[in-house]
Parts: sequence; C-alpha cells; structure tokens
Amino acid sequence: MPVGVPKVAFDVPGEDEASWIDLYYRLFHERLLFLGKEVSSEISNQLVGIMVYLSLENKNKDLYMFINSPGGGILSGMAIFDVMQFVEAEVQTVCVGLAASMGSLILLGGEITKRLAFPHAWVMLHQPASSFYEGNTGESMMEANLPGRYIKTWKGIFFMSAEEAQAYGIIDTVADSL
Repeated sequence: MPVGVPKVAFDVPGEDEASWIDLYYRLFHERLLFLGKEVSSEISNQLVGIMVYLSLENKNKDLYMFINSPGGGILSGMAIFDVMQFVEAEVQTVCVGLAASMGSLILLGGEITKRLAFPHAWVMLHQPASSFYEGNTGESMMEANLPGRYIKTWKGIFFMSAEEAQAYGIIDTVADSL
C-alpha cells in the first residue's frame, strides 16, 4: 500500500479553525524546497515558479533546497541553476542522499558558503553528454582551461563522499546539524 503525502494543520490568520494542507505545501510556505527525483521539465518548472514566487514575497529570507536526485535533463537543470542565480533571495543547497549528474550542478549552484551535505551523502560527477560538440568532452574541458585534477577526475563517472565534495569546492560544509 503506497504511502501518500500526509496533510498537516495550518493556522490561517483570522480563522477559528486550522486548515489541513499537503505537507509539501506547508514546507514550501517555510521556504523549504525539495528536489527528490530526476530533473525533468515538470519538476524544473515547479521549482523555478516556487523560487521566483518566494523571492518576490521576501527577498531577504533564504530559500533552502534539499537535493536527493539522480540527475536529469540538461536544459531543465540549467533552468533551475539559472533561476537560483537570478532570484534575490539566497538559495542554500543541502545534499541529502545523492546529488548526481545535473543534481550535483544544482548543489554547486547554491549560495557560496551556504552549500552543504550531510555526512553520508554522495555527489556524482561525469563528463557532460552532448550532441552539439563534435570533439571529445575531455578536449573541450582542456580548452576551458580547467585544472588538471578536474580533467583527470572527469574521465568517467566519479562518486565522492561529502568530505571529498568539500575538498573539491562543490560544497562548503559537511553538516553536523541544520
């Protein structure tokens, strides 16, 4: 039997009784966003819309994006990444479980000094797959003047622990609490 999304009580100012709302709606109200599946155009559009709305509502209050994603579409992921850079509210990113492929780029896109991972989280990088570029992706990385350690790492799929992700500069902190 599948477990549905629970309803939680939400006190509406000026009303006598609490309303019962979807848990995720309540968490969004608290500026907590979740990327817990493959990045698709549907999830991208939802997260982009929520980030823009919450930033317009209060640009001085941080957004928190919790990431547990196997990756996904480049264009959908870049839409999330770009909006994270665009909104005035700072976006803190938190890796819970796995930030792989496009998920790792979204993790990296959080506000510098506010990107973290839990101690048992994993980050996965790999060479970008592209049909737009005729050459090999390693050659294009050399053309971009990336440091040698990144080129060596990106020759295949590379999983790293939270501590290694911190050493590579993908996150700033390995969390011991929120």
